[in-house]
Amino acid sequence: LMDTGEIVAMTDKYVMNTYSRIPIAPLKGVGARLTDAAGNEYLDFVAGIAVNSTGHCHPKVVEAICRQASELLHVSNLYHIRAQAELARVLVENSGLDKVFFCNSGAEANEAAIKLARRYSRVAGGADAYEIITAVGSFHGRTMGALSATGQTKYHEGFEPLVPGFSYVPFNDLSALEAEVSDKTCAIMLELIQGEGGVHPADPQYLEGVARLCRESGLLLIIDEVQTGIGRTGSLFAYQQYDGLKPDIVTLAKGLASGVPIGAVMATEEVSAGFGPGKHASTFGGNPLACAAALATLDVILNDGVLDNVKEVSAYLIQRLQELQASTGAIADIRGRGLMVGIELKEAKAAAVLAACRKKGLLVHCAGDKTLRLLPPLIIEKSDVDEALRILCGVLSELQ
Repeated sequence: LMDTGEIVAMTDKYVMNTYSRIPIAPLKGVGARLTDAAGNEYLDFVAGIAVNSTGHCHPKVVEAICRQASELLHVSNLYHIRAQAELARVLVENSGLDKVFFCNSGAEANEAAIKLARRYSRVAGGADAYEIITAVGSFHGRTMGALSATGQTKYHEGFEPLVPGFSYVPFNDLSALEAEVSDKTCAIMLELIQGEGGVHPADPQYLEGVARLCRESGLLLIIDEVQTGIGRTGSLFAYQQYDGLKPDIVTLAKGLASGVPIGAVMATEEVSAGFGPGKHASTFGGNPLACAAALATLDVILNDGVLDNVKEVSAYLIQRLQELQASTGAIADIRGRGLMVGIELKEAKAAAVLAACRKKGLLVHCAGDKTLRLLPPLIIEKSDVDEALRILCGVLSELQ
């Protein structure tokens, strides 16, 4: 077995330097706990950046993966795939949408949604409407189309020219959105909670106005649920918590298969008709292994009380954070929904807090210089919250 230093050295030598990696090398995970190559145990409030929804190595997910791996890994979408059909049925029956396309990641899902919106607009209306409006502070992925849809210039730098046909307006500003709509607009694309942008939820009144604007202007509404979907906010999909919000296209990834790469685009029957044979594809998308993992994940989330757990534990987490805010004086704001929580610090020292928490056995994430981001597995318990906030409280006190 290699120690942490050897793993870090090998990574530095052979892997492209696209990440500012933390100097730990996890080797084993169970539930909300990770153990690294040095034998250190961590309470994981990152969960693979909202990916390990059922925790690390959930027995039902592991069993499904092992069983499927012993039977069939890949055949391509030239054929009918049983697990893919079953997964599509579960998603449709629990979403109010009608059709599903499978791919491998959130960026791919958003690419597919962009293509579908443009294609449907051309096929349905015949007009030259292809522009998509997104929000300032949004994050939709790193591929060129998804990057161009992302409303943060720091991700654009060095990759220009971007894909044309995107514009950005301030988040939660309905007037700015209305003013941006033109006869070239085909869709509005939004996150219900901006994750990479600092954990900023959309206002219910804003979403009500967006839905009305889309209906009145004949625009498609694309909801990016790559991070908020699959139970993270307390319902299977975050849009289900807003009355009258009926998206035409929804994108998923991250928590859908508990760590096995998968992405999905859900759409209404009408809009999905924009894709016909040969108009879009994914070689590995919807393969038997990923779909088996996703089916097991959804079984756990829908049938093992996970959504109720998210509601109960997240309420407890917010309560404890508010107590921490009052006692330490280091926290400016607490934002989010369910188990997607942002803690805005009064001073720009998120990286220092992250490092200090890690040394004490707690893994947290940050979004910018001032915001800590908590994205724990959906199976965490109140005792995990108590442990995490005990560590965080100590760190904040020390840094002050």
